[in-house]
Formats: sequence, C-alpha cells, structure tokens
Amino acid sequence: MPRFTALLSVLATLVTPLFAEPQEVKTLEIGSPAPDFTLPGVDGHEHSLADYREHQLLVIIFTCNHCPDAVAAQERIKSLAADYKNRKVGVVAISGNDPKALQLWELGWSVYGDSFEEMKQHAKEEEYNFPYLYDGDTQKTTLAYGAQATPHVFVFDEKRILRYQGRLDNGKRNPGPASENNAREVLDLLLAGQEIPREQQTSRVFGCSTKWNWKRELAVQKTEEWNNLPVTVAKLDPATAKSLAANATDKIRLINVWSTTCGPCVAEFPDLVETYLRYQSRPFELITISTDPADKASAVQAFLQKQHAALSPHTAPSVKTEGRETNNYHYRAEDLDALADALDPEWQGPLPHTLLLAPGGKVLFRHTGQIDPIELRRAIVAQLRSSD
Repeated sequence: MPRFTALLSVLATLVTPLFAEPQEVKTLEIGSPAPDFTLPGVDGHEHSLADYREHQLLVIIFTCNHCPDAVAAQERIKSLAADYKNRKVGVVAISGNDPKALQLWELGWSVYGDSFEEMKQHAKEEEYNFPYLYDGDTQKTTLAYGAQATPHVFVFDEKRILRYQGRLDNGKRNPGPASENNAREVLDLLLAGQEIPREQQTSRVFGCSTKWNWKRELAVQKTEEWNNLPVTVAKLDPATAKSLAANATDKIRLINVWSTTCGPCVAEFPDLVETYLRYQSRPFELITISTDPADKASAVQAFLQKQHAALSPHTAPSVKTEGRETNNYHYRAEDLDALADALDPEWQGPLPHTLLLAPGGKVLFRHTGQIDPIELRRAIVAQLRSSD
C-alpha cells in the first residue's frame, strides 16, 4: 500500500475526537490568573508556568506552523522576544492545533504542518529565540486559555494576572513591521508601572481559527471526498509537452515524469500527491507524465487511481481554460528523445524527473531521482510568497 494511501487509512481510524462534541471555547478574561501547564518543547524539555517565575512579565502566544498570519508574524515575535529579553519579559509560544484536524489544503502557505516533529524542524529553520511548546494532543492548555486563532497573545503581570489578550499587532499577513503594536504598547505601560486603559486591554484576533480536535471528522470527510474524485489520463505528444513546459499560465506548475516500473517513481508518488493536496487552493498544479509503453495504458490508469491522483476542483477551471481536461498524461511513443527535447532539454533520461516551473516556464526546481519533499515544498512556498 503506498504511503499516502496508508496515511489516509490511518486518518480514517481517527474520526472519533477526544471530545465527542464541540466544546464552548471561552477566552480567559482580564484579571484572571494564568492557567498552569506542563507541555513538551521543541528543545526536548518539559515546560511549566513556574519555569518562567524569574520574568516580571510573561507573554504567551498561541501560534502554529501552517497559518499564513502566524508565518507572517513570526519575525515580529522574534523581534519582540529579543527586544524585551533584558527587560524581564518572557515570551513563550504554544501550538495548540490538533494536526489531525487540519485539511491538507490548509497547509498551502507553509512548508510544514502542525505536528510536534514538524514544529521542531520549523523552529530550527526559523531560528526561534523563544520556547515553542506543543499542546496538540490534549489541547487542555489551549482550551483553558481560550485561544481562538493564530496568533493569539496573552500578557500577564508579575502576579501572573492577565492584563491583555488579543492580537500581536495589526500586521496581519504582512511580514514587515506593523503600524500598531498592541502587545508592545501594553508591555511598555506595565514596565513603566502604568495602568492599561480599558480600551487597550483586549483586541480582536485575526488569524486562522484554532484547529480543535472535534474538527477531525471534517478532515477525514474531505479526504474521502478527494478519494472519490475521478482520475483521468490523456495521451501526450511532444507538441503538448512543449506547451506544458512553456507554462503560459499564472500558476506554478509541477511536472513529474515517471513509470510504473521505476522504483523511485513509485516511492515518491505519494509525496507528489500530498504536495498537490497541500497547495491545490493556491495558483499551483501537478502534472504527471508516464513513459510506460503504449500497451501499459491500463496499468498507468490503475496506478494513478490507486494513488488518488485526481484533478482538484480548485485546478479544474484553469485547466479547462487552457483547453485541457486532465492533469495526468501518458506518453506512448517510443521516441523519448522527442519528449525530453520538448519538455526539458537538460533532462538526461533517468526516471523520475521533476520540474517546478514558474509562469512563463522558468525552472524553479529541477531534480532527477527521488525528490526530497521538504526541499520541493520550500521552492513552492518561496515562489508563492514572492507572488502574493
């Protein structure tokens, strides 16, 4: 069973959430004491509220890996932690999302999902200068604080009484500096021994909603809907291959050349489908090209069906505009040189071969052999961010 299909089977067994019914999520009120917690951190240690007793003020930020608002805010959170480090202010981040409650398309703005292992990778690569804790399994801490979205900020005074909750700033999805810095203004007032005006004690939180574990069922439902989509294959000629490589669209185009008899092709295919599922709602598409002999058409169709290599409803309208009907092709001619010349003259012939193309056909990523999915996603996200 391919890895991706196996993953879906595992997810299907996890429909029953930890909470049988959705729970009321009530945000901690101003004047409330900080709920205690003991949570694992990406540094390999357990963290509790008491571990930060030496800080005069404590900022707890509920955030995550995947949310575009959280991704945009992470540099400003790092700056906050650095700027107030010597002013007796502690900054702690907590990811309270249940990774199993995420639909794959919701990961379309990031390289990583919200699992604990992915948090470790993300924090390392982004050089986080603050503790990053995981609460996705039980969500008890996230529920106790009533974190509604990512990022959601809570500021506590020296007695660990809540003095502010709301947004970090008004930066939203802008990775640059914000013009209104709510959390900083509150910290400055508290450090100066001043009262916080009532209108500054709370603010709206704009960001991705917390992925509570009772949303798992919806994630599984969406996976099942994807599995039931039709999988189609069309014949490919060199002229069409050349047109695909030219990419006269506004989308990023991922092209993979493969064969059912190629071990690395089969091994990497689940990662390609998962990548497509992640970025399907963005200007992105996956095109697969089989080089199996013409008499293996049924085997190509069966393999693609087993891998659930369907055309996403998000992509279908733009594909139709191009005059195409599918994202899967079968090159049935024996002249593979003609295919290589049309698709990528630098390709020497070994399989699998993968191209990531910007609009206009510029090669963003080229790899012969089994791909590293993280490396591929980095290239995709970098291009998507540059075009946002």
